[in-house]
Amino acid sequence: MTTIYDIAKKTGYSPTTVSKAFNNYSDVREKTRQEILRTAQEMGYLPNAHARTLTTKKSWTIGVLFVEGTGMGIRHPFFSAVIESFKQVAVAKGYALMFISKDVGGKQSGYLENCRIRGVDGVVVFLSDYDDPYFLELLESDIPTVILDYDTAQSHTVCSDNQAGALQAVNYLASLGHRRIAHISGGRNSFPGSQRELGYITAMEQQGLEVRNGYIVDGAFFSRESGYEAMLKLLGLPERPTAVFASGDLLALGAVMAAKDNGLSVPSDISVIGYDDIELAGYVSPALTTIRQDTALLGTRAAEILLASIDGKGQGQEALLLPVEVVVRDSCAPPGGD
Repeated sequence: MTTIYDIAKKTGYSPTTVSKAFNNYSDVREKTRQEILRTAQEMGYLPNAHARTLTTKKSWTIGVLFVEGTGMGIRHPFFSAVIESFKQVAVAKGYALMFISKDVGGKQSGYLENCRIRGVDGVVVFLSDYDDPYFLELLESDIPTVILDYDTAQSHTVCSDNQAGALQAVNYLASLGHRRIAHISGGRNSFPGSQRELGYITAMEQQGLEVRNGYIVDGAFFSRESGYEAMLKLLGLPERPTAVFASGDLLALGAVMAAKDNGLSVPSDISVIGYDDIELAGYVSPALTTIRQDTALLGTRAAEILLASIDGKGQGQEALLLPVEVVVRDSCAPPGGD
């Protein structure tokens, strides 16, 4: 079996340098590290995970706490894009990802106990229920965490500027001449949903526009089906809106389908703007105007912050707020003459 001493002899570096290269020490130059890793691969060297744990006091494993309410799970286009960018950074630094749950060996225990048993070095959190006592137990522990799309002083957090995105959406619709602007909300029980709804209300006030009775409709779980049902409610109002800001792209796509099924044209009869800029948004008809979140940057920065915290390099709990932007496509136009 090939050892680090064999690799040291082959490359000309000391066994200490070879060991540091495998464990991502910062005092090893990247060129040197790549040469050692390449030689190790050529020689068929497989680092012993248990030995690495004993040497570095790490498991080199990051827990992924992922619970969302749509039922789509990892297939949800926003979450899958963020997790993928997070994974790329973590794997490049030598970490593996492990999904964690409340169950261990078929028995319910809790997230914290699961993390202790698995020995994870840190946890990245995508969660729909932040009041879950099992989650709060994890949050109060000494395990480093970073949370996506949430705000708390107990953990590192990374999220887009949800309020600013809602402001941009309403302001864009207003710039087209819309005055009757409705909102399909992601729900006040979710942090991004509540923040975007607050941003919508603030923007309407700043524009001097009335939030009419029935113009805010809950789109549960950010799903396409709830977007469809919400749009049906808006279309049934005595004076229907000329434009709709949906709190997520799947909600917006459902809203567009509902409008079409009721004989309306988007955007000629009613404009729709979404939020997220999922990959599908640019391929539907009409292509969806939306608020773009930088999913690659969200995942990358979350990984960098968590890894720094694991290595003891973080200072306090970091709350990172990333900018968003309007992506103009084909689903919005000036209002008709009605």
